[in-house]
Amino acid sequence: MSGGGVTFTSAGVLRGMQVGIPLVIGTFPFGLVVGVISGAKGLSLLETLVMSGVVFAGASQLLALELWTDPAPVLAASLAALVVNLRLAPMGAALAPWLDRLRGWKLWGTLATLVDHSYAFSIAEIRRGGRDAGYLLGVALILWMFWMVAVGLGHVLGAVVQLPPGHPLYFAAVATFCALLVPVWQGVRRDLLPWILAAAVSLGAWEIGLGAPWPLLAGALSGAALGAWMELRRR
Repeated sequence: MSGGGVTFTSAGVLRGMQVGIPLVIGTFPFGLVVGVISGAKGLSLLETLVMSGVVFAGASQLLALELWTDPAPVLAASLAALVVNLRLAPMGAALAPWLDRLRGWKLWGTLATLVDHSYAFSIAEIRRGGRDAGYLLGVALILWMFWMVAVGLGHVLGAVVQLPPGHPLYFAAVATFCALLVPVWQGVRRDLLPWILAAAVSLGAWEIGLGAPWPLLAGALSGAALGAWMELRRR
């Protein structure tokens, strides 16, 4: 498929999968944690795998599991997941040079598996002049495959491996998200102020007692707003 110089090839998908393999090191422990917590909350292995396969969003899955009680607060958990995943909307807009050229399963399959990791790597690829949108799906697809394995293992082994609060394994997700900032960094003049504002607002919201997901949402929106304003001024 091609249009406007953008292609979608199997070679691009395979290259994206190869590039995404190192990311598994960071996401695999995250998946184990999701599996362990899912089992502790009473979800069966099948329910855990279905949730992980369809949702495929570790942060929102953990948030929903933290809110999980009996009976399950479906509305509250759904709203919390929606708030956390709102960040995917501006990600999709930034990837428009590729996504606007896709149709059918290529578009919907790519959107269904879009995560922070595939976004960060694909934005860097676009800036390098890359035109194969299959790269985006490839990065996400390899992460999805190993995510399912990690979550399943975490659920099965959860009853055997009891991790204490503060165990280093729980920091794996945070470390991975911090590492993803490297390929999307565009320099001090473009990114420093929005990133500082986002961090300050998030920490401020947390300090005044706002629970998840509001600090994340407040930080993301404030940083994005400042970044958009700075971009408009440059233009």
